[in-house]
Amino acid sequence: MRGLGDHLSIGERIAFYRERRGYTQPVLSGLVGHSTDWLSKIERGVRKPPRIDKLAELARVLRVPLGDLMGQPVLLEDDERHMDDVPAVRDALMSPRRLSKLLFGPTAEQQFPRPDQAKIFVERSWGDYQAGDLGDVIAALPGLLRTAQELEDIPLGDQRRRGLAVSARTHHLAATALAKVGESDLSWLAAERAMRAADESGDPLALVSAARSGTHALLANGRYEDAVELGDTAAAWLAAQVRDDDPAALSLLGMVHLRAAVAAARQQDRPTANSLLEKAQQLADRLGGDENHWYTSCGPTNVELHRLSIELDLENVPYVVERGGINVSHMPAERAVSHRIDYARGLCLSGRIDEAFSELREAEGSSPQLVRNSPRVRETLRDLRKQSPVAGGSRSSGLLAMAQRCRAVQ
Repeated sequence: MRGLGDHLSIGERIAFYRERRGYTQPVLSGLVGHSTDWLSKIERGVRKPPRIDKLAELARVLRVPLGDLMGQPVLLEDDERHMDDVPAVRDALMSPRRLSKLLFGPTAEQQFPRPDQAKIFVERSWGDYQAGDLGDVIAALPGLLRTAQELEDIPLGDQRRRGLAVSARTHHLAATALAKVGESDLSWLAAERAMRAADESGDPLALVSAARSGTHALLANGRYEDAVELGDTAAAWLAAQVRDDDPAALSLLGMVHLRAAVAAARQQDRPTANSLLEKAQQLADRLGGDENHWYTSCGPTNVELHRLSIELDLENVPYVVERGGINVSHMPAERAVSHRIDYARGLCLSGRIDEAFSELREAEGSSPQLVRNSPRVRETLRDLRKQSPVAGGSRSSGLLAMAQRCRAVQ
């Protein structure tokens, strides 16, 4: 049910959808292989929320999107414009012109966009995404997607192949951004179109890049086994490119391994996650430093950031707390903010309230949009408020103010 209040905890959301489905606590807990007491404590907030793999199982049984249980936002908040552009992105993706090339093919007099020029605007939006300017990306996507459709209409030839590659990059950007704001179904639609355009382009790097968008969409939908399979298949297919030490291929393959490792961790499959992390580490070492080919941020630092995130999903909180204070000042804002959110979560689970809150404030200063649209931030802020012993003090006031900005409380 889209529009359920963002301020509700994960436990309250589980209870809402359980009652809406007509299940009692004993029935639902039995369907996911746990005791009634376990479910009751989660719904009442007495114990911490389920692991991500168990949350995905609950979503499957309750027949709701994973993002709805996690509290993904329905509207993207932009402090400057106070508007939501996601419906316009949906309109661009679901245009009737996308349904049939025969019915809606190009007219004889149609003027096509130039792929090289279109690519400039797409890559500029990729830069905005890495900078944490999510509102700007969502605002630009409707126009970019319409241009992508026109690029796919270019007749046969080199221009068509280049246009299809740009379309793949555009739809990859859409899939990644939409997954970030909780639009998991639209993210999958965009990823599918990214891979279809990349297939037709014949560009191996465009195809593996599009496969990366597929892993984002599958992760957003809680389909972790499928994400691992897609990552493995894309990696095997790109192997010939990597043997030539092409930096772009090394970077894309490294990121595919990292996304698949996250998916494995969310299934609580530590051996597979560790194996994929090791493969990504070897590729990062071959790159020789932190690079940003194809806006991947691939390199040793990004591997370590993913390792920390994976250990958090595997509930190895001491590891995250001990090693999470790494320097991310040189990383793109999107990566740095994602890490600070993970690190803050680990600190919160260890009872280190002040340090956790400091990390969240630092993250919010870098990208308010990424922080205020994050379900993990909302859950962490609720837990910090429960742990905070100060009533009415400056820390308590600051926590409440941030919780309100992030819609963790009403």
